[in-house]
Amino acid sequence: MRILGINAIFHDPSAALIVDGRIVGAAEEERFSRRKHGKRPVPFSAWELPERAARWCLDEAGLEPGDLDAVAYSYDPALAEPGMCGHDGHWEELRTRYATRAPYFLATALPGLDPGIVRFVPHHLAHAASTALAAPDPGRGDVLVIDGRGEAHSHLAGTYDDRDGGFTTFAAQCLPHSLGLMYEELTEHLGFLRSSDEYKVMALASYGEPRFLKEMRERIRTTGDGGFAVAPIDWTALAKARSPADGEDRWTADHADLAASAQARLEEVLLELALWTHRRGGSDRLTLAGGVALNCVANSRLAEEGPYKEIWVQPAAGDAGTALGAALHLAWAAGERPAAMPGADLGRRWTDEELAARLETARVPYERPADLAGTVADALARDQIVAWFQGRAEFGPRALGHRSLLAHPGNAANLERLNAVKGREQFRPIAPMVALDRAAEIFEGPLPSPYMLFVHRVSPEWRDRIPAVVHVDGTARIQTVDNQAEPLVAGLLKAFEARTGLPVVVNTSLNTAGRPMVDDPRDVLECFGSAPVDLLAIGPYVVRRAEVFAR
Repeated sequence: MRILGINAIFHDPSAALIVDGRIVGAAEEERFSRRKHGKRPVPFSAWELPERAARWCLDEAGLEPGDLDAVAYSYDPALAEPGMCGHDGHWEELRTRYATRAPYFLATALPGLDPGIVRFVPHHLAHAASTALAAPDPGRGDVLVIDGRGEAHSHLAGTYDDRDGGFTTFAAQCLPHSLGLMYEELTEHLGFLRSSDEYKVMALASYGEPRFLKEMRERIRTTGDGGFAVAPIDWTALAKARSPADGEDRWTADHADLAASAQARLEEVLLELALWTHRRGGSDRLTLAGGVALNCVANSRLAEEGPYKEIWVQPAAGDAGTALGAALHLAWAAGERPAAMPGADLGRRWTDEELAARLETARVPYERPADLAGTVADALARDQIVAWFQGRAEFGPRALGHRSLLAHPGNAANLERLNAVKGREQFRPIAPMVALDRAAEIFEGPLPSPYMLFVHRVSPEWRDRIPAVVHVDGTARIQTVDNQAEPLVAGLLKAFEARTGLPVVVNTSLNTAGRPMVDDPRDVLECFGSAPVDLLAIGPYVVRRAEVFAR
């Protein structure tokens, strides 16, 4: 079957294409529109569709809209009607109306599409499929989905059983109780953008102590039936609200302690939910999705203290991943057994000839070195910052060696330097990439970790050697690099170690604050021209800043 998945209802609009159980491509609309998260998650934006991402998916497969067998839309408006799960309507009436008309909006956006082939997939079921049906050995294991909200729920626990092809629901938490919305409220209270900057709260938490944990436990608790309750929290009574206009000098210990307290309570509740789910399902594997599953600190605690031997997290665990999950769900329901997700590099790509043509159009001097990995390793060893644009773009929020900024981990000043380049808060960490076969001697935590979805303790003997990537709490959010899956990046790591003795390279996303990761060659050239990056490695070519600006 040829199935196009669409996520459009809340935020991070995206599209994914499955053909005969194989993932052809998946991409977020923000990478085309250059608008962070694609749109804001308000009801009156629900009509906006990932038109360019969907069109690209079809072009990648050489298909026209009329060639599709089905379109999977990751929201079921029938589950959001007033009265469902205590739902009281309000703005939801508008969102539901837009969702109901989505087949016709899609037919307008993709001429030739039959609106009759559009199928609504419940939001949290799409999340569940995005992880359990994309993981290695698809269709096996227990599932936890935790996010801000779906149609009328904020959580789903269940299990897949490959023997009968079905998904069994254990529990689903009704709104308004929501761990994701709780974290969003705190994000806004701390002066960040909600439904966007929750990862900043996680980073800030490392600078505080869980001084308000007692208050968090009183307001957030599990209910013994697989669900939880979140009572209204008076954040201002615990720490003064910050404005987005406040500078970094307005941070106080109260803000960090509040972030630490909410983070600690989130981890405790997730552990309790995982224990309950394991008692019901009994699998040795837990697969995770939903925006809360991007909380790599919580994921690591689940891996270390939880009942499961294995935890697999969808790399695009947020709403973008539901486009893929909705398509996988329809394929699974039709009797197909989708192949495991081959990696997160599911987006656009360019041939060497196309890249050279873009460089010629930009009139920048470039060269094609005989040894790209060695050339880049030389630059990094000289403490230069490198923009790395290789292969297919990543699907999801993490830069994983395809659209990355690279730097030397041995210079502690590179943390401040890269945060300044990107325009980020200085309390935010930067991440290391490391060869899989070297990871265990440097980092302690779940391995392999190819998608930066766990944090690892840095071995004491290595902390002074790679200070740029060591967070204030002695951890790092690592990406392990498998030579079979990523031979070019693995070759770069090997070349860098040969020059420096360090098998680790700093890897952060190739973008500046408030902008999506670069995707198109034009994007990377604009970023290279506006930020103090020393070297651009774009396909087999390199562009040196000194040569560009010496002209």
